Amino acid sequence: MPSFLLEVGTEELPASFVDEALSQWRSRIPKQLSELNLASDSIQFYGTPRRLAIVIGGLPAQQPDQEEEIKGPPAQAAFKDGKPTKAAEGFAQKQGVSIDAFEIRPTEKGEFIFVKKTIKGRAIAEILTELIPQWITQLEGKRFMRWGDGDLRFSRPIRWLVTLLDREVLPLEITSNSIQYKSDRISWGHRVLHPDSISIPNPESYVSALKSAFVEVNPDDRQTLIKQQAEDAAKRVNGVAIIDPDLLREVTNLVEYPSAVVGKFDADFLELPAEVITTEMESHQRYFPVRKSDSSELLPYFITASNGDPKKADIIASGNERVIRARLSDGKFFFDADRKIPLEAYLPKLETVTFQADLGSVRSKVDRIIGIAAQLCTQLNVADRASVEQAALLCKADLVTQMVGEFPELQGVMGQKYAIACGESETVATAIYEHYLPRGAGDDLPQTLAGQIVGISDRLDTLVCIFGLGLIPTGSSDPFALRRAATAIVNITWAANLELDLNQLLEQTVSSFSANYAQVQKLPAADLLKQLKDFFLQRIETLLKDERGIDYDLVNAVLGENDPDYTARALQNLLDVRDRAEFLQAIRTDQRLAAIYETVNRASRLAVQGTLDKQQLDPVPVIRPELFEKNSEEAFFAALQQLNQTMQGQADYTKLVEALSQIAPTVSAFFDGEDSVLVMDSNPDIKQNRLNLLGVLRNHARVLADFGAIVKS
Repeated sequence: MPSFLLEVGTEELPASFVDEALSQWRSRIPKQLSELNLASDSIQFYGTPRRLAIVIGGLPAQQPDQEEEIKGPPAQAAFKDGKPTKAAEGFAQKQGVSIDAFEIRPTEKGEFIFVKKTIKGRAIAEILTELIPQWITQLEGKRFMRWGDGDLRFSRPIRWLVTLLDREVLPLEITSNSIQYKSDRISWGHRVLHPDSISIPNPESYVSALKSAFVEVNPDDRQTLIKQQAEDAAKRVNGVAIIDPDLLREVTNLVEYPSAVVGKFDADFLELPAEVITTEMESHQRYFPVRKSDSSELLPYFITASNGDPKKADIIASGNERVIRARLSDGKFFFDADRKIPLEAYLPKLETVTFQADLGSVRSKVDRIIGIAAQLCTQLNVADRASVEQAALLCKADLVTQMVGEFPELQGVMGQKYAIACGESETVATAIYEHYLPRGAGDDLPQTLAGQIVGISDRLDTLVCIFGLGLIPTGSSDPFALRRAATAIVNITWAANLELDLNQLLEQTVSSFSANYAQVQKLPAADLLKQLKDFFLQRIETLLKDERGIDYDLVNAVLGENDPDYTARALQNLLDVRDRAEFLQAIRTDQRLAAIYETVNRASRLAVQGTLDKQQLDPVPVIRPELFEKNSEEAFFAALQQLNQTMQGQADYTKLVEALSQIAPTVSAFFDGEDSVLVMDSNPDIKQNRLNLLGVLRNHARVLADFGAIVKS
């Protein structure tokens, strides 16, 4: 069975595009081959900075023949007086068959003409010739370019094509005006170590042929090699390489034949904050820092994955040392200059930094953060309000320092360093750093109360203001990362177990926005508040389902399906909605939910037809014993009184489920026993009395969840 190789040779590709392109191929090519009934034994995808390649093994030489059945015109229209009509002749001609091949079959709409056709499978070479240009030109990515005088767009200029079907070149030509790329078996090796062309004999030898030309085409193998080399190099200087996974993947796609090179810098630079040094190395130079083997303290070394000649490692190291020395010198200058004035002295400069055109400067945002933080302190009864307010005041001050101006990713980090340097408390300094946490999915959450409050305040201000301008996220568009902001607020609240009333906080923040930004506000306050509440409820729902693993119906049961009581309750107490969802999941797992489900769910469905207030938990004021006709009603009433006495308005969900389990047999007898009743009695007073019994039971169950939303397991 034939094998196939496609290699697209290019100028140096952006590191991110290599993975993006291979990912697109992985999702498209196997699916496309399957749709064409072209089964293969294996498909391998390869990529380096100068090439994208695919090797397919075990392809059929020819596409299998396919039987196809085609429905034609109604038999009545195809034949008249036993002779074919023009409709029949036209259908036969179109399908390339004779009228003798027609089959008449009955259908729901009468008799119709059918024909069976054999579609001859095409040769694999013919199909691949059609597919390959699509595989290349349909790749998507950022900042594609055109070159020469053609319209072909790609990440970087294409320089060669290799297309081999077994040992033969599959003739192929891609044209872009006067530029023509004709396929061949000629590839190119490493720019430095093997600058000559290389002939690929067949697809199976592709990897080994390129390896002989100092190109490791398998990204995973290259990554493993770089990681091992970096670790070994660090050991040679008695250290441990700090290998960030994202940086490792980026470096993997920057080199074709990696060799680890160790460089050194002046130990005096270790006086800089470690974050400055690692940022210089990782973000700007793509170096791996080195730390001591027994601590997190940095050593004056770095490791770079070179794509040059390993024999010239000393020259490569020397050149990189000059670069990092200059970068660290700049960092030291910024660090020393920034500390000459206290952090608070930078606040006036925030007036020159625009947060958003209609909302003014970052300094204005800081004032809003302070206001929200004060409301949060009141809600949470914070003792050290002064530290929270000072942290809120200084949280954005480092944005206008020279260091953060050069390295924006150090915002918050430098704020913490500079706050300590100018005598601020540890509480304030830590909160300045933590209020940016989490910076992304999987990141740490703020651990201090001040950091949590300032972080929530910052994000809530952004949400209310941007929503207020009518810039609500749609689809995948979310330029202000509002979904991430709302998710962070919920996660911070849950992780820290903050007794936060988000409902009240939203109302206060929206009111303040409307009072101060009425001239730019696009949504009425009531609509703005509703949009924000719905937005948070969506985030809570997603977090409960996707991150906490709560079943969808249990999430609906605690959030309420179009039930304002539940939605308001969820936002008033984020901890309670989390706890109720997790408790429901737990009792579903251990079968306690199943034990009460039928009873409570049946009662809840019937109680909807009554008029009892959903807050009514005491049965005595709403039940008339004189209307009882059966002993089961009396027993139900007594059981409800015991239930109310047991709970006494407590939100003890374990005790509630135990009590509901105990009452279940009594309710079952009310519905189905020898002494059962017809709830919907013809006497309206008796009917309402029985519905009230069910309503009180439903109301107790509602303390936990809307059982009507729960699906039977």
